[in-house]
Amino acid sequence: MVFKRILVSMMTLLVAHFMSMAQVDSYTKPFKRAEAGERTFMARQSLLANIKAENIGPTIFNGRVSDIEVNPGDPTEFYVAYASGGLWYTHNNGTTFVPLFQQESVMTIGDIAVDWKSGIIYLGSGEQNSSRSSYAGNGVYKSTDKGKTWTHLGLDETHHISKIIIHPSDANIVWVAALGHLYSKNAERGVYKSANGGKTWTQTLFVNNETGASDLIISPIDNDVLYAAAWQRDKVSWHLLLRGRFRYLPKWRWRKYMDIGFRGRQRIC
Repeated sequence: MVFKRILVSMMTLLVAHFMSMAQVDSYTKPFKRAEAGERTFMARQSLLANIKAENIGPTIFNGRVSDIEVNPGDPTEFYVAYASGGLWYTHNNGTTFVPLFQQESVMTIGDIAVDWKSGIIYLGSGEQNSSRSSYAGNGVYKSTDKGKTWTHLGLDETHHISKIIIHPSDANIVWVAALGHLYSKNAERGVYKSANGGKTWTQTLFVNNETGASDLIISPIDNDVLYAAAWQRDKVSWHLLLRGRFRYLPKWRWRKYMDIGFRGRQRIC
């Protein structure tokens, strides 16, 4: 009798579960169809609608491409950085690729910056996405021989580096935009600057221990001016709370430029 009661209870729970799932699915289907229709419309109206994309490798995929750096003097030479698959190099327009970041303690990459004149590469580990499959890195790496060997430059606790910028006329001056820890608060986030090739770092922008820098650009007119996007994120297992702030840097002093002030929840992937 006890076994029969347990079996009936389990069957009742299963039926209730599937009925609730069916209700949720029937509620969300119209929205999913609307989103799909909107994406199809946007794709047809895109300026790139008639340009066919061709996959040129690497043939074995490793996660998501986080950055591509192309030689401005030779577009057949470029580096491809993967969010969870290391760094790859080609000098024949993607016909073949060579892996470069093979012996380091991490393989996840957020961004790279290349000084093509000297062959110096700065690599920021830890991808900038905020999903459950986003893996942390352990700071910045540097290569002075086009990726053959690497030196770790610190900033271990930044975890997720979104952007690296090399000064156009001095490869020893470099900026790093860091998002910081994904699931916890920490102070090692914001924007860092080095004037000696990464030997030492100065944190030039810090908002708070929940807000990191999600992007960084340098003015092509005045290289003393940089613009940064600051992203506040509070992520736990059941939700992701976001807030964006835009800031800029005139002559090395950060000032608030615009606060877009949105809050929202994002579906966890």
